[in-house]
Amino acid sequence: MPIRRTPHDHPARAGPPVECRASAPGADRGAAGGAAGGVATAACRGRGGARPRGLRYRAIGLPAPAGRDGEAVMNWAAASLTETADAIRSGRVTARAVLEEVLERIAARDPHLACFVALDAAGARRAADAADAGRAAGQPLGPLHGVPMAHKDMVYRAGRVSGCGSRLRDGMARMETATVLDRLDAAGAIEIGQLAMVEFAMGPHGYNANYPQCRNAWNHDHIPCGSSSGSGVAVGARLVHAALGSDTGGSIRCPAAVNGVVGLLPTYGRVSRHGVMPMSFSLDVVGPLARTVRDAARMLDVIAGPDPLDATSLDLPAGGFEAALDAPAPPPRIGLARGYFDEGLHPEVAWGLDAAAEEFRRAGLAVEEVRLPADLLHEVAELHPLVMKAEGAANHLAQMRAAEARYTQEVGHRLHAGFFIPAVDYIQALKLRADYLRQMLAAMAGVDLLLAPVLAIPVPTIAETTGKRGRDYLDMVVALTRNTKVVNYLGLPALSLPAGFDARGLPLAVQLIGRPGGEAVLLRAGEAYQRRTDWHRRLPPGG
Repeated sequence: MPIRRTPHDHPARAGPPVECRASAPGADRGAAGGAAGGVATAACRGRGGARPRGLRYRAIGLPAPAGRDGEAVMNWAAASLTETADAIRSGRVTARAVLEEVLERIAARDPHLACFVALDAAGARRAADAADAGRAAGQPLGPLHGVPMAHKDMVYRAGRVSGCGSRLRDGMARMETATVLDRLDAAGAIEIGQLAMVEFAMGPHGYNANYPQCRNAWNHDHIPCGSSSGSGVAVGARLVHAALGSDTGGSIRCPAAVNGVVGLLPTYGRVSRHGVMPMSFSLDVVGPLARTVRDAARMLDVIAGPDPLDATSLDLPAGGFEAALDAPAPPPRIGLARGYFDEGLHPEVAWGLDAAAEEFRRAGLAVEEVRLPADLLHEVAELHPLVMKAEGAANHLAQMRAAEARYTQEVGHRLHAGFFIPAVDYIQALKLRADYLRQMLAAMAGVDLLLAPVLAIPVPTIAETTGKRGRDYLDMVVALTRNTKVVNYLGLPALSLPAGFDARGLPLAVQLIGRPGGEAVLLRAGEAYQRRTDWHRRLPPGG
């Protein structure tokens, strides 16, 4: 059985979940330190040109250590998902050897990051040994055979507790297994644990008062973003090769962006949500966080497809996303979003966006500025939280009546706001979606994709985003989600890509926004970008 951190445990300087030690409630982890601590800012100074001082443009390659006879030794914990899966399939490395590297890395780094809430090392070792035995016996191997993963702690497995970040779920084992987990199991993936999240997926900063503070993989004083905080940190810190998250207003793309990894928001309905905790049924999407675009494509190949257990599942063709990366196809046309998405950008974010656009051009993709209907998008930005809060409140009405005191103060307040939204306003917000989507697609008529920032601001510190009340709290939420939530309201797919680092050594990111069902085009464009850049190959401080 996995050993699980409970919401009552607040280790002041905790080990990973296998060594939970309860102490005073509210105690927090230390700031950046240990093997992964801090950010080497001296290496981040500017190198001339028009970009803001200190901004890093070209990633520095990290050579593999040499083994005997000068042969490079592969760090499988830091390798991509596809590299690792293909190496296990070919026999270059065993699933057990990969797992042991991953577990060693978790033991060293999770005490500083707090991204795991449960770790099943024994079960993972049994699964890795079975994977190796299956390969030796000549059994058919899936595309993720032997690859270690962990997922947001709201993806259910029958007989196991999924805490959803809340004290209300203590000891509540689930009766069903999520369709996405069934599909990952069939593809050979090894689930090693469950990852931290904001309580009931209601918060963009990554903070959850029920658990130790989950920290950014690149600088522990900064936020991991949420609500899929543990998923972004675990993939960014190279503790797992991929993770599932959910995205209702940016909760895949934002954690991916601030932790320097790829985050894919599929089209609404592309991936089954059966067996995944609902937050807002007309907005929720399940998708992967991974190290490369190719990794995300392989994950989508596995988890996408119709599901009779999910009434919102779309009858779209499944598979073929990774193969499409190498297939001949016209290069996607990219529209550099002007209007709404580029309003109020921090200078470093604006520079990163323009630099990414230039890299797409150098990769052979046409990039042109596209003027978007800013007034419409501002209205969408107001309608999204109305829908999310109303649906969230409906989900929690019975629990709030029975056990309101067991919710954290922050989430309790956000749910209360949903109870005061008139039904007429909620229904009107739903009715407007189809028309607003048509107008948005009309603005994209000359391009296949839009290019925009994920966050309009550099990654904030934990201190800057906690303890907010009233208008200050709302302003913080808007600052973190303004460029992502509008995409959810319209049901469009999007892809977050690492796009450099700011003067403090923290990741910058851009997002590609596609048409409904346009994941293959998104992924082709992202793959072209990553063939030219190596931001996705960078490792956080400490390697």
